[in-house]
Amino acid sequence: MSQVRRQSAVLPRPNWGWQDAAACRGEDLLLFFGPDGERQPEREIRERKAKGVCAACPVRLECLNYAVSRPEKYGTWGGLNEDERSAERRRRMRRANAA
Repeated sequence: MSQVRRQSAVLPRPNWGWQDAAACRGEDLLLFFGPDGERQPEREIRERKAKGVCAACPVRLECLNYAVSRPEKYGTWGGLNEDERSAERRRRMRRANAA
Protein backbone atom coordinates (compact mmCIF):
# COMPACT_ATOMS: atom_id res chain seq x y z
CA MET A 1 0.00 0.00 0.00
CA SER A 2 1.19 3.44 -0.74
CA GLN A 3 1.15 6.04 1.91
CA VAL A 4 -0.31 9.41 1.17
CA ARG A 5 1.68 12.25 2.58
CA ARG A 6 -0.24 15.27 3.64
CA GLN A 7 1.50 18.50 3.09
CA SER A 8 0.32 21.28 5.30
CA ALA A 9 0.88 24.90 4.55
CA VAL A 10 3.69 25.87 6.83
CA LEU A 11 3.87 29.58 7.37
CA PRO A 12 7.26 31.11 7.96
CA ARG A 13 8.01 32.11 11.52
CA PRO A 14 7.09 35.74 11.93
CA ASN A 15 9.74 38.33 12.61
CA TRP A 16 8.35 40.34 15.49
CA GLY A 17 11.06 43.02 15.43
CA TRP A 18 8.83 45.50 13.60
CA GLN A 19 6.53 45.63 16.62
CA ASP A 20 9.17 47.49 18.62
CA ALA A 21 8.70 50.52 16.36
CA ALA A 22 4.90 50.29 16.10
CA ALA A 23 2.90 53.43 16.86
CA CYS A 24 0.36 51.30 18.73
CA ARG A 25 2.95 50.07 21.21
CA GLY A 26 1.62 50.93 24.66
CA GLU A 27 -1.88 51.77 23.40
CA ASP A 28 -4.94 50.13 24.92
CA LEU A 29 -5.68 46.89 23.03
CA LEU A 30 -9.40 47.66 23.12
CA LEU A 31 -8.73 50.47 20.65
CA PHE A 32 -7.64 47.91 18.06
CA PHE A 33 -9.76 44.90 18.98
CA GLY A 34 -12.88 46.31 20.62
CA PRO A 35 -14.95 44.94 23.46
CA ASP A 36 -17.45 42.11 23.20
CA GLY A 37 -20.95 43.34 22.34
CA GLU A 38 -19.72 46.56 20.76
CA ARG A 39 -22.40 48.35 18.76
CA GLN A 40 -21.82 49.54 15.21
CA PRO A 41 -21.64 53.32 15.90
CA GLU A 42 -19.10 52.80 18.68
CA ARG A 43 -17.15 50.36 16.52
CA GLU A 44 -16.91 52.88 13.69
CA ILE A 45 -15.61 55.58 16.05
CA ARG A 46 -13.10 53.18 17.64
CA GLU A 47 -11.87 51.90 14.27
CA ARG A 48 -11.45 55.45 13.00
CA LYS A 49 -9.26 56.25 16.03
CA ALA A 50 -7.26 53.03 15.60
CA LYS A 51 -6.72 53.75 11.91
CA GLY A 52 -5.49 57.22 12.87
CA VAL A 53 -2.77 55.62 14.99
CA CYS A 54 -1.93 53.27 12.13
CA ALA A 55 -1.75 56.10 9.61
CA ALA A 56 1.24 57.61 11.43
CA CYS A 57 2.95 54.28 12.07
CA PRO A 58 6.41 53.70 10.60
CA VAL A 59 5.81 49.94 10.35
CA ARG A 60 2.25 50.00 9.04
CA LEU A 61 3.10 47.94 5.95
CA GLU A 62 4.94 45.27 7.93
CA CYS A 63 1.95 45.01 10.26
CA LEU A 64 -0.51 44.78 7.38
CA ASN A 65 1.59 42.20 5.55
CA TYR A 66 1.78 40.11 8.71
CA ALA A 67 -1.99 40.24 9.27
CA VAL A 68 -2.86 39.49 5.64
CA SER A 69 -0.43 36.58 5.39
CA ARG A 70 -1.61 34.79 8.56
CA PRO A 71 -4.64 35.61 8.21
CA GLU A 72 -5.32 37.58 11.34
CA LYS A 73 -9.10 37.42 11.72
CA TYR A 74 -9.80 40.09 14.32
CA GLY A 75 -8.95 43.68 15.01
CA THR A 76 -7.34 46.58 13.19
CA TRP A 77 -3.95 45.71 11.74
CA GLY A 78 -1.92 47.94 9.44
CA GLY A 79 -4.80 50.39 9.20
CA LEU A 80 -7.38 47.87 7.96
CA ASN A 81 -10.23 46.17 9.78
CA GLU A 82 -11.29 42.54 9.28
CA ASP A 83 -13.41 43.14 6.16
CA GLU A 84 -10.83 45.39 4.56
CA ARG A 85 -8.06 42.85 5.17
CA SER A 86 -10.19 40.11 3.68
CA ALA A 87 -10.66 42.22 0.54
CA GLU A 88 -6.91 42.97 0.46
CA ARG A 89 -6.16 39.24 0.78
CA ARG A 90 -8.43 38.50 -2.21
CA ARG A 91 -6.87 41.34 -4.21
CA ARG A 92 -3.37 39.99 -3.56
CA MET A 93 -4.43 36.48 -4.54
CA ARG A 94 -5.92 37.73 -7.82
CA ARG A 95 -2.74 39.69 -8.54
CA ALA A 96 -0.56 36.65 -7.80
CA ASN A 97 -2.72 34.39 -10.00
CA ALA A 98 -2.61 36.88 -12.87
CA ALA A 99 1.20 37.01 -12.82
